[in-house]
Amino acid sequence: MPESISNRFKMSQERLDAIKEELKYLETVREKEVADLIKEARSFGDLSENSEYDEAKTEQGKLYSKIAELKILVENAEIVDNIETDVPKDAVTLGSVVRVRDLEDGFEDEYEIVGSQEANPREGRISDDSPLFQALKGRRKGETVSVNAPAGMFKYEIISVNNN
Repeated sequence: MPESISNRFKMSQERLDAIKEELKYLETVREKEVADLIKEARSFGDLSENSEYDEAKTEQGKLYSKIAELKILVENAEIVDNIETDVPKDAVTLGSVVRVRDLEDGFEDEYEIVGSQEANPREGRISDDSPLFQALKGRRKGETVSVNAPAGMFKYEIISVNNN
């Protein structure tokens, strides 16, 4: 049975490559380091009162959890690269860089629309699942949008849309 699109993780090829690189590091270098920690802690004797052993086993559990998480991301990655062909070239879509002006305070901000795995609002990279993108999607320069966000209602004017 094919995967539902909602079970996919949208990301760029660069993000997928970075995840694969991290996974490779964790499965090789880091896994060996943790195994060595456990081996060394075992050499200290009685495991029932051995805090080094407990810490190493906890670290191993965290490592295996992270490896499993990254494997799921890799297996369910959906590479996106401004693929929405039914949206006009000058309209906001996944991959767009959008400059907006807050109509209340006049403050301008620029955002890149990315998949959820790449979102980092502090760096101006917002998810295609965000309320802001949902309001901007398909809109063009000069249009005004209202965004119902967790912090309240905001109104923005779209100053520019770059889809390169």
